[in-house]
Amino acid sequence: MKRSIARKEVLPFLFLFGSLLVATAIADALLHLLDLVWVGRYLGIPGTILILLSFFYSMRKRKLIQFGKPKTLLRLHEVLTWLGVLMILVHAGIHVYTILPWLALVAMLVTLASGMTGQYLLDRSRRDLSAKRDLYAGQGLNTTSVDQELFWDAVTVDLMKQWRAVHFPITLAFGVLGLTHILSIFLFWQWS
Repeated sequence: MKRSIARKEVLPFLFLFGSLLVATAIADALLHLLDLVWVGRYLGIPGTILILLSFFYSMRKRKLIQFGKPKTLLRLHEVLTWLGVLMILVHAGIHVYTILPWLALVAMLVTLASGMTGQYLLDRSRRDLSAKRDLYAGQGLNTTSVDQELFWDAVTVDLMKQWRAVHFPITLAFGVLGLTHILSIFLFWQWS
């Protein structure tokens, strides 16, 4: 039975992204149930630190640092980012009252989704498409027939290749919005 790339790769990706939202709801509900809502207010700090630590992968990739194995740093990037986003989502909860935190939150989620697209979907989908192409060619189909058979899978992969065009600028926007949010907290914090 032939499974499309969309069903084989996109649906598990959506499940993984959805699990983040479910984990957020569960953590927030537990904090409310245990009367520890105040803990959520401070989860933004360790969440932000985890996300900042995850940038070691990007720095290594761009040769700004020399330590660490890229593959290990990539896995660390994924785990730290997921945990950091979870903490920030719990921090935000449903208690966001101004536009700046909402913008930062949306930018963070788009950054996460675009990063997951690049890592989780694109690499696997390319390999799957290549394997299907080899399988059909091995069955004696000519290039035109193979292209017709794989048309929608190829379109899906081509759309996913655009992830870098979104990931870098939205990461930058998230950084600026997040930093602005943090600075505004310090500015309007009641220090006395």
